[in-house]
Formats: sequence, structure tokens, C-alpha cells
Amino acid sequence: MPTHILLLDSPERVLDDVREAIASAGGAAGLELVASVGELIARLGQDPQAEIVFVAFPEGDRVTHGVDVLRSIRARDAELPLVAVAGRDDVQAAADAVAAGATDFLVRGDRLRERVTTLLDKVGRIVEIVRRNRALDEQNARFRRSEGERYQLVGDSRQIRDVRDRIARVAAIPRPVLVVGERGTGKELVARAIHAASGRGDRPFVALNCAAVPETLLESELFGHERGAFTGADRLAHGKFEQATGGTLFLDEISHMPLAFQQKILRVVEYSTFTRVGGAREVRSTARVLAATNVDLAEAIRNGTFLADLYDRLAFEVVHVPPLRERQGDVRVLARHFLRAFLLEVPALGAKDFDNEAMKLLEQYAFPGNVRELKTIVERAAYRDTTAEINPEDLALPAAPGTGDGTFDERVEAYERQLIEEALTAGNGNQADAARRLGLAYHQFRYYARKLLPPRNGR
Repeated sequence: MPTHILLLDSPERVLDDVREAIASAGGAAGLELVASVGELIARLGQDPQAEIVFVAFPEGDRVTHGVDVLRSIRARDAELPLVAVAGRDDVQAAADAVAAGATDFLVRGDRLRERVTTLLDKVGRIVEIVRRNRALDEQNARFRRSEGERYQLVGDSRQIRDVRDRIARVAAIPRPVLVVGERGTGKELVARAIHAASGRGDRPFVALNCAAVPETLLESELFGHERGAFTGADRLAHGKFEQATGGTLFLDEISHMPLAFQQKILRVVEYSTFTRVGGAREVRSTARVLAATNVDLAEAIRNGTFLADLYDRLAFEVVHVPPLRERQGDVRVLARHFLRAFLLEVPALGAKDFDNEAMKLLEQYAFPGNVRELKTIVERAAYRDTTAEINPEDLALPAAPGTGDGTFDERVEAYERQLIEEALTAGNGNQADAARRLGLAYHQFRYYARKLLPPRNGR
């Protein structure tokens, strides 16, 4: 039995007998009378939510015809039971009401109370389904909100604000995006943020780490296979491209994809079609492709390990995710964010915060593993701490390689010098190449090189 019933009557109160029949059937407590379409539409957006609506037909509210009333309500809610109430049996009127969105057509007159009781019992089963669907919709909405919070890019630095701005600009454009950055910088978070802001947020987000799938399985993993395509293929299997239909396919570590297979990905990106393993029919892909790498693809192209054509197709927009060491002030923000989230997840640890020395050490540490490393360090420190304040001993920051002697500042400087020298060596002395290897802008690398390295001839 519906417990929240709305009844739209004309000014002449032609539905008084229906109201009395509803009351007789036990629905008086949840019955509300509305006098106009405007009032009815406003009421539909409030709690408690209406579970069935009766509309005088064809009168409506005498300002808006009953057909238009039904259409207006149905445009707002595809499931809400709507009953058109007529004064006489009319086949054409019933057809018009159903075409406009009515769930049922009720004729006033003899045995009205009995027919209203039967109608409410019948509609009660529909109402129960609508209730469950509404509960699921709210659950899904809460899930999407929590996912949005989970995958938001935390930080206040200019660099991360620039990333958010770029995401906002490219999200709605249905073209591939390449996300580049060092390991642990949050490239998948950027991809998920693009997906969430793209208008496809309620569609699938499917991720594949290209480095984790053997070359022999990669084609079946991405494109799927037909039954009988190979030994053990006893049924049709949909690959990642089909699983991501209408949504987003995220190809992580795309630089690890074999060169021959890059040609197949290029075709999908370029023509939006592919063929399942063992199949002959082309399948159309509606998935948006996002890709990520921590490799210098320009160098990979020069070395012949990455297709220039594929890069050109993927790089409609390139989002550079900055390393944590370049995000001025974000270590403090992220550390507190990860600590709060971890304590919410494990409330038995109690309330905690960082002491001043611990926070200072975090802000001075180089974080070669970037945001992922910071999260691990913070959670481990919260677990180790037996008080309400995390100190340097709880952090247990790893020492930089080869810098076991000297003060903290001296050891940090030695580690920075080592990074600069290693990048220069790998780049054969080319500072622009060394800067790319470290994820630095050229002027940033020049600053560190002048600061940390001994003067050279001509410099």
C-alpha cells in the first residue's frame, strides 16, 4: 500500500469521491491534496517522496490539461505510478492518458471504493520496486560522492592547481589524454578525475596496467576473444575495450606495450574499431582512451621502442603530474590528509597529529616515491606511534643512498647532487635531457646544477 499519495484536483473538486475512496482503503494518513500543477511539481522534489499521483483527467488543474500534467511529471520521474482519473469510460481518453505517461486509468462511478482498493494493492507492488530503485539510486549517489572525494587531487600548490585546471578543460572533450609523471605522483588519480568530470562518471572506468600483462595475453585482455579462438576458449569473452563501453579505458604504463601491439592500439584510437581474437567482425569501441607513463616517450620514440604515430594520437592533451618535491607546501597538506583518512579507517589508533620536528623532516625529505611514498610513511608512522603525537622516530625516513654522514641538510644536499650527476651522466651531459629525466623544468635543473655542482669550463 502506498504511504505517500498526491491528488491533483480541479477547482470544482471533481475527485472528492476518489479522496474518500482512498481514505476508505486506508490511505488517508498519507494523502495530500494539491491545487495546481506548479504546487504538484514543487511537491515532487520534497520529502517524503510521493509514491503515487492521481490526476483529474482530462481536466488537470483547469489551467494545464491533464495530458500535459502527466507528461510534465513523467519527464521528471520515469518510474512514479501515475493514475489518470476520468468521469466516464472513454477508450480514446484512456489511450491519450497512457501515451502521456499514465500507469493506470481509473473511471469514477459505481464500486469506486472497491476499484480504488484493488488499484492501490496492485500499484503497491510497483511502489515497492520504486522504493528499492530509489534506495539504490541514493546508494549509488553516495558511492559516486565518496569516489569523487577519494580521487580528488589534494594540494594547494600552484603546480597541482594547474593540473586541476587542465583536467577541467580537457575532461569534456572526447579525445585521448596522455598523463605523464614519475612513479607515485598520482597519474591514475588524474585519469579518474578526468573520467569523473567528463560526463561519463556514471559509466565504467576500466584500468589496465600494460606492464603487468604478458605479451601473449595482451590482445585477448584488451580486445576479448571468440569461442574456440584458442585452446580453452570455451565461451565468448569481452575485453577491456568492451567492458569500458561508453566510459573510459585507462592504459597505465603504456610505454611497456610491445611495438607490434602499439600498431593495433593505434588503429583502435584512430578508427574506434577492433576485432576480437579469433573473430572476423569488427567491433566498434565507444570507450575514451586515457594513457599514462613515467617514461620519456620522446626518447622512447628516438630509440624506436614507441610509435610516434601513437604518441601523436594519444597526446591530444598531455597532463604533466609534478613530482612531490616541486609542489611547494603540499607535503604538509597531503600528510595531514592521509593521516586523517587513515585514522578514520582505523579509529582504534585514536587521535594523532605530527609534532613540529616530524613535519619539518617530511617537508625536507626528497620523496623519490612521491605521493605514494608519503602515504605509506604517514600510515606507518601513525601505526607505530603510541602517543597522540607523531615524532621523527615514528617516521623512520629512509636515508638517501650514499649519504650516511653529516647533518640532515648536508645529507639532503648530497642526495640532490647525486640525482643531478646521475641524470647528467645518463643524458651524456645534455642538461635539457637530464632535466626531463628528473621531471624538472629546464630552468629548475639549471638552478640545482649551479647550486650543487662545481663550476665547469665555460659555465
